[in-house]
Amino acid sequence: MKRFNIVCIAALPLLLAGCLEVDQHPAWLKGEYAGKEDPRPYQTRFHNDRLAWWAAMENRNSKQNEYNRANP
Repeated sequence: MKRFNIVCIAALPLLLAGCLEVDQHPAWLKGEYAGKEDPRPYQTRFHNDRLAWWAAMENRNSKQNEYNRANP
């Protein structure tokens, strides 16, 4: 009887582990996503100026090139 109780107590966490699964899919209502839209980087930091954002990215990328930075 003692062995049966130990087996039951040990099996309880295994049985409850599946109950804690949380649904990770977004809600869809009428075929559309019902959540908040994520803003694009150029919308938040560059006031919706896509060309300024693109110029900043190009400038950042050119400074990461070791051949351009070394100036041999």
